[in-house]
Amino acid sequence: MNNIIKIAFRNLYRQKRRSFLTIGIVAFGVLAVLLFSATAGSFKNVIIGEITDSMLGHLQIHAEGFVGALDNLPLDRTLDAKQIKQMENVLDEIPGVETYSYRILFGGMLSNYLESTNAKFSAIIPANEDKVVPLLKERLKEGKFLKKGEILLPELITKGFNSEIGDDIVLVATNADGSVNGQSFKIAGVMESVMGPTGKYGYIHFDDAKTLLRMNKAQISEVAVRLTDFKALEKVKAELNEKLGTFKNEKGKDIYEIHTWEDLSPFYNIAKMIDMMALFIKVILIGIVLVSIMNVMIMAVYERTKEIGSISAMGTLPSKIRLMFVFEGFFLGVLGSVIGIVVSLIAIYIVNISHLTIAFGRNSNILLQPEVSLAQIGLTTLIVIAVSIAAVMEPAFKASKLEPIKALRQN
Repeated sequence: MNNIIKIAFRNLYRQKRRSFLTIGIVAFGVLAVLLFSATAGSFKNVIIGEITDSMLGHLQIHAEGFVGALDNLPLDRTLDAKQIKQMENVLDEIPGVETYSYRILFGGMLSNYLESTNAKFSAIIPANEDKVVPLLKERLKEGKFLKKGEILLPELITKGFNSEIGDDIVLVATNADGSVNGQSFKIAGVMESVMGPTGKYGYIHFDDAKTLLRMNKAQISEVAVRLTDFKALEKVKAELNEKLGTFKNEKGKDIYEIHTWEDLSPFYNIAKMIDMMALFIKVILIGIVLVSIMNVMIMAVYERTKEIGSISAMGTLPSKIRLMFVFEGFFLGVLGSVIGIVVSLIAIYIVNISHLTIAFGRNSNILLQPEVSLAQIGLTTLIVIAVSIAAVMEPAFKASKLEPIKALRQN
C-alpha cells in the first residue's frame, strides 16, 4: 500500500504544471463556494434580524383565521381573556420562549383637518414591545418613542400630510360592532418602513387603542414571541402547535394559529433564493472538479500506457493499478481543498476587517460580517474529495484493463 501511495504522489509531482493547474482550479472552486456562502449567509442573517427584531418577532400567535384575513384586519377574530390566559400558561411552560408582547391590529382613517388618508396601525405596550423587537426604536427616523396620547406615523404619511413632530392628528376607526369613533393624537415620531406586512404600520399605545375601539374587555389581535435561541424556531413552533392544538372552539376547530416570521414575511422567498444560489455554486464546483480531474487522469492514462503495461507485466494486480489512480485523485482533491480553505479564510478575514457595506431597503449601510462554520468547511471538503475520487474511476478502470503486451508495444 505504501508503495502505491508513493507512486501516486510521484506521478502527480512528475507532471507539476498540470497537477498545480488542477489543484488551482479545485482551490478556486472551494474558494468560490465558501466565500459566497459566507457572504450571502451574512447578508441573509442581517436582513432576517432586521425583520424579526424590528417588527415581526420570531413567531406570532393569532386567533384562527386572522392571518387569512390580515388585509382586512378583522376585529372580530381576536383572542379573549380566557384564551389569553390559556396561551400565557403554555408560553410560560416552554423554556425556549424568552418573552412576548400583545398587539391590536386595526385599520383607520387619519386626518390633519385639511386632508385624510387610510392607514393601518399596531397598538403596542411599549415596554413589552421593546423586549420582543429591540430594533423597533431604531426605525424612528425622527422624534421620540411612544407614550399614551401619542402616535408614530409611517414616513410616507407624514410626507404626504407635510406634518411635523408635535402636530395634532385625528384617527378614526370602525369598532368591532360597526360603530365609528375618533380620537386626537399628537405625532411623537416618524417611522421608517421595512419589508413585511407590518412594515408600513403606524403605532399607538395599547390603552389608547382600547379606548378608540371601545374594547371593554381583554382582546388582542396577535402575540409576538421572542425566543432565547433563534435556531430553535421550528422546535418551539412544534411545541406550541402541540400544546395549543389541544384547545378547540365549539365547532371543534383550533382556537390558535402559530406562524413563524417565514410564514409572514416576503423576504423568506428571497432567503430561499439565496440558498438555491449557494446550492447552484456547489453544483458548479462539482462540475469543475469532475471535469478537471477526469481530464488530467485520462491524459495520464494515455501518457503512461507503457509504464502501466510495465508494472502490469511485473505482476501488479489490476486492483492496485486502480488504487494508484484513486490516490492520485484523492491527493488532488485534498491539496486543492486545503489551499482553497486557507485562501477562503484569508478572504473572509479581509472582508470582515474592511467593514464592507451594501445598500438594501431602508438600510443604506448593511455591514457584511461573513462567517464560515466548521460544518460548511467539512461538507465542502468531503464533496470535493468524493468528486475527485469519482472523477478518476473511469480512467482508473481503463488503465487497469490495459493488456501488458499491447501497452508495451504502443508508441
